[in-house]
Amino acid sequence: MKRSTKISTTKRLLAAGAVTLAAFSLQPAAHAAPAPVVGGTPAEQGEFPFMVRLSMGCGGSLYAQDIVLTAAHCVDGSGDNTDITATAGVVDLDSPDAITAKSTKVLQAPGYDGKGKDWALIKLDKKIDLPTLPIATDNKYDNGEFDIAGWGADKEGGDQQQKLLKAKVPFIDDAACGNAYSDLIAEEELCAGLDEGGVDTCQGDSGGPMFRKDDSDKWIQVGVVSWGEGCARPGKPGVYTEVSHFAADIAKAAEGL
Repeated sequence: MKRSTKISTTKRLLAAGAVTLAAFSLQPAAHAAPAPVVGGTPAEQGEFPFMVRLSMGCGGSLYAQDIVLTAAHCVDGSGDNTDITATAGVVDLDSPDAITAKSTKVLQAPGYDGKGKDWALIKLDKKIDLPTLPIATDNKYDNGEFDIAGWGADKEGGDQQQKLLKAKVPFIDDAACGNAYSDLIAEEELCAGLDEGGVDTCQGDSGGPMFRKDDSDKWIQVGVVSWGEGCARPGKPGVYTEVSHFAADIAKAAEGL
């Protein structure tokens, strides 16, 4: 299932407020809906300043101070859109210090049809004065251990969270992930998780970043929470959009917003 709150048939959107660190979303019928970061621990204020919560129940990251990178399955097509509220700058969504901005335009990945190409950009009506999260432009960092964070459900079928959760998940190679998911698009998607399960993104985490440190010890985004079967199930890792594969397309799209 995709991992958003829009209980669509394919990705990880949130239903009613669940937040988990499971890398799963709501994919077509064979996939179950995930929750927030499962197996996570509370993030510290300011630890991940680039994290964004979107009002439709998805996550995102600050690609630029006025552009949010999220999942294609979190939005309904491209064009003018003033219906989305982005919240940033806090780990507790109820904090009076939260910074909010409204969307002005949405650009869904060209050619997105519910499978693969799971990225989108949201243009904001003002700049948010917080650090942005650079994206990987090649596959150099598409391995090792990754960080995930989100306000999604903390267990499969659970409720979205008000406070940001974080966790770490190891890379799973395409061959192993392909054994778990026959519909994996290896050139466009990355997998991460524990063989025994227990840690993952979940419903409401869709669109959020999977990230790690680069050679300069700076955060870099390597994935976008996309989908998976259930949340944190053994042998069912989270599936993430491989950002480096789409880096040029994302940059071109951002320039046009």
